[in-house]
Order: sequence, then C-alpha cells, then structure tokens
Amino acid sequence: MKRIHFNITLGVWLGMVMFSGCKKILDEEPRSIFTPDYFKTVTGVNGGLTAMYAHLRNIYGQAYYYNSLITGTDEATWGKDADGNFKDMDCSGVGSILSTSYPSSVLWTEAFPNINTASGVIENASAAGISSALVAEARFFRAFDYFMLVQTFGGVPLDLGGGELKFNINPVRTSTRNTVPVVYTKAVFPDLLQAVADLPATSRVIGGVTKTTARLFLSKAYLTYGWWLQNPNNIPTYPAANRTDPDGHDAAWYFQQAYDIATTGIENPGANGLVDTYYDVNLGPNDRNKEMLLYADHTESSERYNGGSLTFGSGGAPDNFSGWMMTWNYTNLRSGGISSVQREAEQHLGRPWNRMAPTIEVFKNTFADKTLDSRYDGTFTTVYRGNWPKGYNPPESAPASLVNANGISIVPGNAVLSFLDTDNSAITYPTGAGASNVGAGTLPGRADYVIAPNGISRIVYPGLWKLGPYRTDNGTGLGQPNAGSTRPYPIAKFSELYFVAAEAAVKGANVKAGKSARELINVIRARAGKWRWDNNGNVAKVQDNSAAMVAATPATIDINYILAERSREYYGEGYRRFDLIRTQKWAELSTTYSIAGINYGDHTPVTVTRTITPALYLRPIPQDQIDKMQMSDADKKAYQNPGY
Repeated sequence: MKRIHFNITLGVWLGMVMFSGCKKILDEEPRSIFTPDYFKTVTGVNGGLTAMYAHLRNIYGQAYYYNSLITGTDEATWGKDADGNFKDMDCSGVGSILSTSYPSSVLWTEAFPNINTASGVIENASAAGISSALVAEARFFRAFDYFMLVQTFGGVPLDLGGGELKFNINPVRTSTRNTVPVVYTKAVFPDLLQAVADLPATSRVIGGVTKTTARLFLSKAYLTYGWWLQNPNNIPTYPAANRTDPDGHDAAWYFQQAYDIATTGIENPGANGLVDTYYDVNLGPNDRNKEMLLYADHTESSERYNGGSLTFGSGGAPDNFSGWMMTWNYTNLRSGGISSVQREAEQHLGRPWNRMAPTIEVFKNTFADKTLDSRYDGTFTTVYRGNWPKGYNPPESAPASLVNANGISIVPGNAVLSFLDTDNSAITYPTGAGASNVGAGTLPGRADYVIAPNGISRIVYPGLWKLGPYRTDNGTGLGQPNAGSTRPYPIAKFSELYFVAAEAAVKGANVKAGKSARELINVIRARAGKWRWDNNGNVAKVQDNSAAMVAATPATIDINYILAERSREYYGEGYRRFDLIRTQKWAELSTTYSIAGINYGDHTPVTVTRTITPALYLRPIPQDQIDKMQMSDADKKAYQNPGY
C-alpha cells in the first residue's frame, strides 16, 4: 500500500493573526496560500489532504503540547530539568498557567490553518471531480481539530473570515467565539457523520483515515458532549451557554449514540482490530499495526519526508521528541567509575531530557499489578542494561566486564540498574550519588543497583519505553540517539472503542448482549494478561493470565475504574487531561501526589498538593492571538477565558 510522504513548509502569514488563509504549501508547486481555484484541481486537493496529515506532526510528538496533556494530571509532574513550560502545567505552586504559556498555544496555532485548508477542499473539490471519500478525509480533519479545540478552550470560532465553516483567503483581525453546543452540533457532529458515511472501510494509503477512525471520534465526541450537558460538578463553560442541546437531545441520548457507534466500530473493524499482546502494540518493529487508527508519521529513510534531521533533533516541531521528556539521564550511571549505559537509539533508552517525571502513585496504584498484567512491563523501562562497548572505537577495545553493585562484575547486556516492582526495606541507599553515581541502592548478593517504588524521584525514575526510539540503521553502534524519533506518534487506537462504549454504558446507555461495561473492559484486560515476551527481563515469556485478569475485574464497573484502566492502557500517550476534563475528575484524582526530590540519593517521598480550580478546566486563549486582533479592549477581554 502507498504511504503518504509529507514535505510541507510554512508559507507567508496573511496578516498578523491566526485566522488568515491557510499557510501550508507543498514544495512541488510553491505558493503563498491555497486558493479556491487550486482546490478545484486534483493536485490542489491532494496537496490539501497531504497538508492535513502533515499538520498532525506539529501537534503530536511536539513535546510542549504533550506536556500540557499529562503534566498536572495523576500521570506526571515536572522533572529535575524542567523549565517554566513544564512547571506551569503542574498547578503545584511552582508556576502558573498564563495566557502567555507556550504549551497552551500549540493546538490553537496549528489547528485553525488546517481547518481552513479542510474547508477549502470541502467547498471546491467537487469541481475537480474528486470522490466523496477524499472529501470525507477533509471533513474528518476539520471535525478532529474542532473536537480537540472545543475540549481544550471551550467555544471557538466557526467563522475564520469567510463565513461559518467557509474557506477564507483574506486577512482578518476580528473574531467571534461560538458556544460549545454550536461547535459540536454545527461542526464536529455533521462532519464526522459524513465522514462515517463516505470514508472507506480500508484506508487508501498507509495511515489514512477510515470509517473506523471516524466512528471512534464520533462516538468519543458524543460521549464528551453528553458529559458536558450533564456537568456533574458544575464546571463553568465559556462563552456562557445553557447546558441544552440545540438539536433537542439530552445527555442520555448522546451516551446511547456513543455506545451504539463505538460498538458498531468494534463489530465492523475493516482492516483494524486488536493486536494479540499489549507488548506488540507498542513494540517499535511493529509500528503502524492494525490497532493504530491515527498517527503522526515519521520515517528514518529521508529527512525530507521525516520533517526533521535524522541525526540531531531540534527540540521543536515537526520532530517527534515527546519521548525525551520522561527519559532521565541514565548515561550518568557508573560501574566501577565507567559509564556503563551509553545514550543509544534503542527503545529502552533514547535522548534524556528529564523534563517530566511519573509520580510514585503511578507505580504503586495505577500499575499495582505487575505480575498478571503485562501493561507495566509494556510501558516502562525498568531495567537499564550495560551497553558500554558500543561507546568504544572499536567496540572490541572496551573492557569485557565492569564492577557494579556489591563489587560484583557484570558483562554487556547485564542489568546495571533495576527499578523494583515493590518496596524493600532491605535496600541500602547511599548518601548522595554513591558508587552508581545516581544514588541507587544495593541489595545483598545482587550485581545490579536497585531503586524501589517509594524511592522514585524527579531525577531518577523508570523511563517511558513505549515511546522510545526505534531505528533499523544503528548497525552495531549507538545509532543516532540525539535525533527526534522516527517512529509514528500514536494518536488513536482501535482499543479505545471498547473504552468509549464501556463508559457510555456506565453512563446509562442500553447495552447489547455480550457488550456490557464489564464485558467490554474485560476484552482489554484479557489481552493485557497475555505475555509473549518479558520486556525488562529480556527473555521469552509465554504466559496467559487472561482468566485471572478477567476474574479480578470488579463486578460493577464505575467511572473511576474505567479511568484507571484507561491510564494503564494509554499511560503517557497524551490521553489523560482529556479524560479527566471530560469526566470532571481532574481535581478528585490529581490534587495530591508524592515523589522524592531533585538530587541523586534523595529517596524520601514528599506529598505535593495541587490547586486545581474550575477555571483551569479550560486553557487560556493565546495572548498573541488576542493582542493582534483589532477589537476594543473590552472585546479582547471578553474573548479570553475567565481566570486568565
């Protein structure tokens, strides 16, 4: 099957605000903007669609946006090397989310030009004789961006200067925000319904959107809007709007629609479906598998089509560098004074930025079961193995062995540091960095240094294996660990259809036989019990714990249990803020967390309290957007979300 090759550059801004005409061009035919006439050609439509897929790379894998979706939730806090971009998001008194905060602006800045491009294709493609299936891709992306925006900012403008949902090519310096119900009922739902009707069951290119993709987002949008109508915790919305539906439906109707559409997606998967084991969902060589419904793609074969350097990442979009954020500086490990774990372009390792850190509760609560459930092992790097010969030239000149914990020698491939599954009072930790150089402890008779869950800190913690780099061009060396990841960044998975349907069932939807909330969740949990490889043990492990996993599922499923299962399934992928905002559980589940400090050797957990106010459920409109609009001060103030 064909792959989409992205080679998109940014054109010239039409004016100084973000509501001008689309700026993304294809270098095959450079132009400053897309025009209606251009979209009446096959080349124009293909160019516009390519730009829509490419825009995903400026959002997903972009680490500052990634940070805004996870830091401040029960999944992560700031790491030792965090700057204000990360501390601001934590809501713990070390920073504040402001209208000038960069992470909040990424989605706004990237989504509106793409929405305008999509409108251009939708309005004009019929003149080129383009099939409804291709136009449906544009409808999907317009709905996708509006869905992301309305969840993040509340009501947003449907008129970008040419009329509601119309293509605009002229600079405009005024804007009116529509309300949340209007955005959903005029933009999100109609476009996704048409996308479900017109998209093919099997993608036209690798990574292309399908009926199943559209069904997932339509069901999720219905689910989210149903929660918005209910508003169980009285979270304010903006612009102010009654919690009533313009189409006359109530929350129960939307929950039922969410359930029906999600289960239809499960029953009609097309070429998609669940992968046999959780490990294989996230394994680098298995990227672009049948479970992946949408992703921001990259490649190691070409810098042009990758969108960035293959040797040194820029730390900015379109590089995929989110995986660096929860990677601590493991290269500081020492064995007998020698750097025993080198920076390598390998999935357990990668480039360490240490901007974010998982909380202790992630390991003791979310992933309490590390024996039956394979998802802990398929999410984190918990064992750091010696690879020092790869740092020598030639590798044969490296020491054959090094002295590690307790004076015991290790050879390449042996564990240098292990994060234990459970706490152990027998661990002896050093004062300061110690012999390991990272403050790790020892246990009698073990050659590896160890850290227990209650000793995890902002500077040393299990890395995020699932987003680690994978390259086929490393040869026998360390490869290019400083480059952005050339793996696709995952955005949506087939498995989420089960979660959406289960959540809708908990919210009262009438269920089909065999598809109650518990039965749906148990499909996911049964898969999680199947092992074929012990990732951190680095050894084959063929074991089926699915019956035990199913038996351990509570008889009655509630929202908190679904949220816990979602975190086990999608930890660190960027789902968490949306999940907690949708269900209004952010404050309940994220107000306190524990973690040790920023110095090597600090293994004393401190409980941190966040201040999560109702106003923070919406992100601020970027100040740069407001400053550049030609509106009165009162109108500018009214444009901003309350509290910013």
